[in-house]
Amino acid sequence: MSRVVAVHSFRGGTGKSNTTANVAVMAARRGLRVGVVDTDIQSPGIHVLFGIDQATIGRTLNDHLWGRCAITEAAVDVTAGLDPTLEGRVFLVPSSIDAGDIARVMHDGYDVALLHEGIRTLVDELRLDLLLLDTHPGLNEETLLSIAVSDTVVVVLRPDQQDYEGTSVTVSVARRLQVPHMLLVVNKTPAVFDHADVEERVRAAYDCEVAAVLPHSDDLMAYSSQGVFSLSRPDHPVAAMYDALAARIVG
Repeated sequence: MSRVVAVHSFRGGTGKSNTTANVAVMAARRGLRVGVVDTDIQSPGIHVLFGIDQATIGRTLNDHLWGRCAITEAAVDVTAGLDPTLEGRVFLVPSSIDAGDIARVMHDGYDVALLHEGIRTLVDELRLDLLLLDTHPGLNEETLLSIAVSDTVVVVLRPDQQDYEGTSVTVSVARRLQVPHMLLVVNKTPAVFDHADVEERVRAAYDCEVAAVLPHSDDLMAYSSQGVFSLSRPDHPVAAMYDALAARIVG
């Protein structure tokens, strides 16, 4: 049974895209066919983690949303470039980084219904087990739609007061949209914090399952989004945490 998962954060800088990319790879290691859609069309970037040079690709999510192509034409099989030994597959639908395209989205918008249709088309035509939607921080039209069409919403937050307040808004909206399942991921947790205490406080504050409390990692920060960290450092403790998180998400 396929699962559509929106990965969201109320504020930027939480590590949402890194979390999405690492979960995608760990799910593919388990033999799953995984799709990733960069629905952050105002500030796209997850393609960098997958080693995609946009100058070499023909179509993007923007082209689909403006009726120029089917969404499957914008899907790039990035498996070989990541790790050809992966048992599953990873497909990426990137958003355009062209300044003109981003300005057009912000000024003119797009046909939101095409995003909904495209999500279902990807799942069906690429025979996906898991589709991850990397959303725009905060709440806008495409983010609300991504949440509404998802089976699970994963909210990524830092142990920071501003993140706590914003997360309460996201959790409330997801519940109003009647999302079947919601998970919280606390990321970039300082070593001086008691992680078990952080997990319990966050769970109690939002009455929501905490799927992972991930530590701040100097190694991950130094890697500087050069790729998917768990592939480069498979024996690193953080890679094991991403694997456990992927297991929670896929059920």
